[in-house]
Amino acid sequence: MEMLSLFDQGAFAPCPAPFNLAAFVLRHASALADKPALEVVGATGSQIWSYSQLEAAVRGTGGGLLQAGFEPGQILLMRLGNTVDFPIAYLGAIAAGLVPVPTSSQLTEDETTKMIADLKPAAILRDPTVACAPHDNQILLPELQAMRQSAPCEYDMGDPNRMAYAVYTSGTGGQARAVAHAHRAIWARQMMVAGWYDLKPSDRLLHAGAFNWTFTLGTGLMDPWAMGATALIPEPGTDHDDLPALLGQHKASIFAAAPGVYRKLLKHRASMCLPDLRHGLCAGEKLSTHLHSAWTAATQTELYEAYGMSECSTFVSSSPRHPARGTALGQPQMGRKVAILGPDGPVPQGQEGTIAIAATDPGLMLGYLNAPEETAARMQDGWFLTGDQGAMAVDGQISYLGRSDDMMNAGGFRVSPIEVETQLSAHPGITQVGVATVEVKTDSHIIVAFYTGPIALETSELEAFAAQHLARYKQPRAYVHLDMLPNGANGKLLRRALPAYFKG
Repeated sequence: MEMLSLFDQGAFAPCPAPFNLAAFVLRHASALADKPALEVVGATGSQIWSYSQLEAAVRGTGGGLLQAGFEPGQILLMRLGNTVDFPIAYLGAIAAGLVPVPTSSQLTEDETTKMIADLKPAAILRDPTVACAPHDNQILLPELQAMRQSAPCEYDMGDPNRMAYAVYTSGTGGQARAVAHAHRAIWARQMMVAGWYDLKPSDRLLHAGAFNWTFTLGTGLMDPWAMGATALIPEPGTDHDDLPALLGQHKASIFAAAPGVYRKLLKHRASMCLPDLRHGLCAGEKLSTHLHSAWTAATQTELYEAYGMSECSTFVSSSPRHPARGTALGQPQMGRKVAILGPDGPVPQGQEGTIAIAATDPGLMLGYLNAPEETAARMQDGWFLTGDQGAMAVDGQISYLGRSDDMMNAGGFRVSPIEVETQLSAHPGITQVGVATVEVKTDSHIIVAFYTGPIALETSELEAFAAQHLARYKQPRAYVHLDMLPNGANGKLLRRALPAYFKG
């Protein structure tokens, strides 16, 4: 009898009720009052926040927001930079029952205009140096920081299924979508703590990302705090080349970063002496075997990869207890129900299909905000379809076989080619444009724009145009002028054929 590609070893413990995400993250704060919760580390020293200082700042911010007249359930758009203000404002809003929407500080004013229209936020939490479209209620950074001195709010306890926050992801239709998450999302992340991080209260986890990236917010801050561990974040402006020194100096036991950071660290180093490091964690894009073995050789430590997305965090991973075999990603985390689906349900083991997670997973989104049709389109017979292709082996390990659409990956950020093409096609000298990621050297991918038009345009002109309309990570790194773009029989652009036209 054929075995099906289905992993189900029992559901994770249900989330307790009433529940508040921020209360769960800071549940150890009173017992660990003087322990460092956060160290912002730099070459010259570190700024240390104890658990009691962190909780006081979070609950003070929550109290200040309520005093300012906001009510639980209202949405606050976050336009803050890469500073400690980001997680404090985020958790402060959630503690008070408000719904923060963290966004990348790289977004342009144009991009935020759409978000404001989509979200209709009650206010914008704003660092004046960060681009943002006009809104009649902006709480500027100094006022936000002053709120920490307010009377602390009580945690807004309630149904674990109510909305806690939303994050933006590139929709396949080229429209960025707000992914709404419930308070229970943090409870579900305990499956990651066991099935990927192997995180312990004694750990010092250094995340290479910025404060205002969702990968850092979850893996780098909230998960270590919920465990009672210490989070280490490099101070803004830290060069990737300084990371090995910081890892050693601050006795980091776990390091987390996107593959691009590991690539940079290994570019000029054959070895790194990191006696305190237990292992590295990697997510955001597929880790190559070449990079994996280079890290292991250089540090004598393992690197554990995870697969996931904004809609459900990570749910397939390797870990010290279950290392990945060969080129596989790893196996679904204990408590998850995962399948490889074909048109008629789970396919036989070893066959290619769409990676899917059960619609009942406590970490799965509530849905795309204000987009019920798009939410429904991702669901099929009790499963959430990731849009990625994979195959499941007999032991449950899953291999990643690529996107089933043309979504691109730029340094760990998912980018829709349609979104980039839409912006570039507004240039008067472009008649048709197609974008794709191109591997320029081993494991190094860039976004390239291929376009037609009466004449080849100056690269500097195209770069300036892209910079006006797109966040830095969405901007092409190269432009190629063609007489015509590759099209299929129905006249549809063949994006997958584009990289062949790149001469480098």
